[in-house]
Amino acid sequence: MRALVQRVTSASVRVGDETVGAVGPGLCVFVGVTHADTAADAERMAGRLWRLRVFEDADGLTNLSASDLGREVLVVSQFTLYADTARGRRPSFAGAAPPEHAEPLVDAVVAALRRLGATVATGRFRAPMRVELVNDGPFTVLLGWP
Repeated sequence: MRALVQRVTSASVRVGDETVGAVGPGLCVFVGVTHADTAADAERMAGRLWRLRVFEDADGLTNLSASDLGREVLVVSQFTLYADTARGRRPSFAGAAPPEHAEPLVDAVVAALRRLGATVATGRFRAPMRVELVNDGPFTVLLGWP
């Protein structure tokens, strides 16, 4: 499982003319799932996201997490995080899990974040989404394992 995490002042996702998810200051998280990922991986990822220290304290050091500050989280599924560009000019997405495996695990990350106390907004799985965000910093971190 991989997550591309961006600290944001705001973020939203639209499907067609409808805003399906939006947050104020917090995190915009793009989640990618691979074939071997499990529900345990989703729980682990949620814990890492919620406690990731990417917000500045009074001294300007990144010592605070979304959990510490009660910040919101926007989660958007992103199979392209498993793109392989090692050969040719067209990425291969063979490393990405099929939708029937990935969707429940993205949902599990969202559910686990909510159990931890996060206010979570989401995109819509398998929909053509337009994501708008204001990256705060900019601050972007890649979390994950193969």
